[in-house]
Amino acid sequence: MIKSDGLNFKYILTISMISALGGLLFGYDWVVIGGAKPFYERYFEISDIPTLQGWAMGSALIGCVFGAMVAGKITERFGRKKPLGLAALLFIISAGGTGWFSAFNLFIIFRIIGGIGIGLASTISPLYIAEVAPSNYRGRLVSLNQLAIVVGILAAQIINFLIADIVAEGMSNIDIVNSWNGQIGWRWMFWAELVPATLFFVLIFIIPESPRWLSSHNKIDESKKILVDIGGQNYAQKVQQQITETLKITTENVSFKSLFTGKNRKLVSIGIILAFLQQWCGINVVFNYAEEIFANAGYGVSDALFFIILTGVVNLVFTLIAMQVIDKWGRKKLWLLGALGLSLLYVLIGLFYFFDFQGFFLVVLVVVAIAIYALTLAPVFWVLVSEIFPNRIRGAALSVTTTALWTACFLLTYSFPTLNDMLGAYGTFWVYGVICLISYFYVKFKIPETKNKTLEELEAIFDK
Repeated sequence: MIKSDGLNFKYILTISMISALGGLLFGYDWVVIGGAKPFYERYFEISDIPTLQGWAMGSALIGCVFGAMVAGKITERFGRKKPLGLAALLFIISAGGTGWFSAFNLFIIFRIIGGIGIGLASTISPLYIAEVAPSNYRGRLVSLNQLAIVVGILAAQIINFLIADIVAEGMSNIDIVNSWNGQIGWRWMFWAELVPATLFFVLIFIIPESPRWLSSHNKIDESKKILVDIGGQNYAQKVQQQITETLKITTENVSFKSLFTGKNRKLVSIGIILAFLQQWCGINVVFNYAEEIFANAGYGVSDALFFIILTGVVNLVFTLIAMQVIDKWGRKKLWLLGALGLSLLYVLIGLFYFFDFQGFFLVVLVVVAIAIYALTLAPVFWVLVSEIFPNRIRGAALSVTTTALWTACFLLTYSFPTLNDMLGAYGTFWVYGVICLISYFYVKFKIPETKNKTLEELEAIFDK
C-alpha cells in the first residue's frame, strides 16, 4: 500500500491503528442505539413520549460536548496516551452499564458516559496520529481514524441486524417487550461493544507518547527515542530540530483565553467554521433518519434495513478510496469536489421530493451522496484540523474544534424535524445544498493546501 521510504512503517501503522480504535468505538457507540431503539423504548415505556425518546437518543451528545471540551486541557497536561486510555475505560463502563441496568435514568447516565468517551476519542485519536505520522503519509494515516469510525458504524449496523429477531407485522408492544429483543436483545447490542473497548484499553499500554507533546514538556530525550523508532537517527534529528524551533517561538501556558487572541483566534475560527460546514452538509441527517428517507422512497421496513447496511458498506468502500488519494490529490481539492458534488445532489434529491418521485433512483442519489461524503468531507475535515494548529496549542485548539463539531451535530439533528415540517423534505435538502455551496467558496478562498508539509512547515504557512 505505502512504501516505507526508510521509515519504520510497520511500527508507525501499528501505533496509528491502535489509536484509531478510538474512532471505531466512536462510530459503534454513536450508531448502536439506533438498532436498539424500537426495543428499549417499549421496555422503558417511552414509545409514546417524544420528549423522552429524544432524550434517550440525544443524551450522549451532552457527553460528547463535555468530553470534547475537557480533551484539550487533559491532553496538554497528561499527554495523548493516558487520555486515550481514559476514553477506552469510559467506553467499557458505558457499554456494560447501558445494557445491565433496568432503570431509564441509569440508562441515560451510562449513555452520557459513553458520550464523554466519544468526545475524548474524536478529539485525541486524530491528534495523536497526526503527531506521530511523517508528513508525506499523514493524510492517509489520519484517515485511518475516519476509516475506523466507518468500520464502527458498519459493525453496529450489522451486529444490530444479527442480534435482533424478526419482528412480525402487527406485533403488540406487550409482545415486543416480552420477546428476546425486548428483554435481552437490545442489551447485547450495547454489550457487544465491550470486546473492542477492552482490546483498545489493553493495547493503549504498548503505544508511545506523542513526541511533540514530550518536547513541549522538555522531555527531549524521550521524544528523540520515539522519533528514532519511527524513522531512524537522521529522521529523528531533523524532525526534533523542527519541533524545538517552533516551540521556541511561544512558551506561554495554553489557556482558553489565549486561543481567542491574536493569530490563534484566526486559526481556531477556521477550525470552528470547518466543523459547522462539515456537519451542516447534511449527511448525518441521512444516517440518523435513513429509515424514514427510504420509507418515503416507497420501501418497507425490511428493504429499508437492507439499504441502511448498504449505506454502511458504501461508506466503508469510499473511505478506503479516500485513504489512497488524500495525499495525492490534496485536502483542498477533495473538499471542493465534495462540497460541489453534494450541492448538486441535494438539488436533485429535493426535486425528487418536490415532484413526489419515489423508487430506486432516489435511493441511488442518497447512496451516491454518502459515497461523495466518505470520499471527501469526512476524512478531509479530520486531517485538516489535525494539521492547521501550531504545536503549542494543537491539543486545546482541536478540543475547541471538536466541541464545535458536536454542537453543530446536535443543532443539525434536532433542527431537521422542524426544518422538514416548515420547508418540506425538498426545501430542507435545498438548504443543505446552499450550505455546501458556501462551504465550497470558503475553502476555495480561505484554506491553503496542506499535503506533503510537516506540521512545523504548516505552522509557518498559517502564521503568515
